[in-house]
Amino acid sequence: MLLGAYRCAVTQPVTQPATAVLGLARRRLPTLGRGRLVCIDGPAGSGKTTLAERLLALEPEATIVHMDDLYEGWDGLPTVTAQLDRLLLPLAEGQPGSYRRWDWHRGAWAEEVTVEPTGLLVLEGVGSGSEPAAPVTTVLAWVEAPHDLRMRRGLDRDGEAFAPYWESWARDEAEHFARHRTRERADLLVDGQGRWRPASAGPGEQET
Repeated sequence: MLLGAYRCAVTQPVTQPATAVLGLARRRLPTLGRGRLVCIDGPAGSGKTTLAERLLALEPEATIVHMDDLYEGWDGLPTVTAQLDRLLLPLAEGQPGSYRRWDWHRGAWAEEVTVEPTGLLVLEGVGSGSEPAAPVTTVLAWVEAPHDLRMRRGLDRDGEAFAPYWESWARDEAEHFARHRTRERADLLVDGQGRWRPASAGPGEQET
């Protein structure tokens, strides 16, 4: 979808992917009740959180939810769609959504988090672009980076505690992405180092 829409890559400065994502979201009709949903997906360590933080800098009133809070530990990716349902389906009806936060230090579920309806919800992390969420997703951005760079980022962020889980997590996310066709359905492809390829205009877009 993405690569077929453009004959060559459109290379942009590092600050531009967030601007492109936000601009596309604003041009499209609301999909999450009266609000818009931007999902930032891609393999671990690719730069999804960085992109989400830059979106927040551009749109300070946006709400960000990190998928790391929704997994039931390192083995929680295959079952995370149930959490997405609890979060997104009520918001699509204009009602508060919720999810149960996972406490990584205790290795147990913690409090329930309520998310009020918002003009822009940014959902970032592996599995945010799951196919069941597609009907309420305004923009899906896929972020990727080379394996070695991603692993180094993961270790820098999470420490050596991350190392034993890297391969099993990589297998789980690869299976998830293949099953949900996440990359193929993306609206923008970001390489994690500042270059991006926008998709062609899709249905439901309008100028604001």
